[in-house]
Amino acid sequence: MINVLIDMPVHDSLLNSLNSLPGIRTQIIKTPAEELRSLPVEQIMNCEVLFCTTPPVNHACMLKLKMIQISSAGYTQLVGQNFEERGIRACNALGVFDVPIAEWNIAMMINLMRNMRSLMHNQDSQIWDRSPCFQRELRGAVVGIWGYGGIGRETARLAKSLGMKVHVLCRSEIKQRTNFYSVEGTGDIEGKLPDRIFLMDKKKEFLEGLDFLIMAIPHTNSTEGIVGEAELRMLPPQAFLLNPARGLLIQEQPLLNALQKGWIAGAALDTHYHYPMPANHPLWAMPNVIMTPHISGSSAGTRFLDRVWDIFIQNVKKLQNSETLLNELTFAQLSGRA
Repeated sequence: MINVLIDMPVHDSLLNSLNSLPGIRTQIIKTPAEELRSLPVEQIMNCEVLFCTTPPVNHACMLKLKMIQISSAGYTQLVGQNFEERGIRACNALGVFDVPIAEWNIAMMINLMRNMRSLMHNQDSQIWDRSPCFQRELRGAVVGIWGYGGIGRETARLAKSLGMKVHVLCRSEIKQRTNFYSVEGTGDIEGKLPDRIFLMDKKKEFLEGLDFLIMAIPHTNSTEGIVGEAELRMLPPQAFLLNPARGLLIQEQPLLNALQKGWIAGAALDTHYHYPMPANHPLWAMPNVIMTPHISGSSAGTRFLDRVWDIFIQNVKKLQNSETLLNELTFAQLSGRA
């Protein structure tokens, strides 16, 4: 019998599916955690599998813990908690947000290319303006995707269907993507969609040929500030920058300079330097910027619970059958070394 502790909003039908598995005993935390907290020792001490957003601060009491499934793609809440030293396996929710974030990417490219921000202002001001800047097409444009995980691959699939050319910048050759969660029919499992692939030593060549640059890499110690003045100046002046990944990937002052001085044409930003962005921040007023409040993919999404519970149930089955887990983090990742 595997004791499963669920500190997550309940998906009733999928909970029933979980309970129907042989050898499973579930316990539900009635009020799921929204922040760090302790849980009663007697409630968690026998837990072998934990499904949560963030583990309780007194997780050291969970002496039988074998596996943690978290509900986010980011896993900083697990780093430095000594799970790797205890041999505890951990999986994130990579893939849950591939579809909505890829769709945000497409929506923002259309909005930027058609200058929809100005069109909306024209509507509010009753201005009739049919300028060519409102009539440009995506077809034939080059989108560069920095990183080629699930979000990058689904973005590539959608972009190719619109007749765009897809260039990818990554650290190593693109390979088949296995043992990661993805929604059926989405993405690029084989890694065959990009028109061109650039390794990091060809970064300048990659950036110089783009109409759009989409950030699709995680925020780590090695990627913080990876886009600075040099990279922004490499982009053509007609290029747009999209960042649905993490705000700190892009250095703040160089980005402001690029947008104010015309190094690039504009940006769509869903991840930011402050939460919330202060009212006096210059990005609010820039006519060539679209800002959204980190909603390209979030736990408020309509399919979030379906997908995160799907990952969890698949992983419980795999754990029972001694199979490779989906989205399993390495011990190096858990220790913060990767």
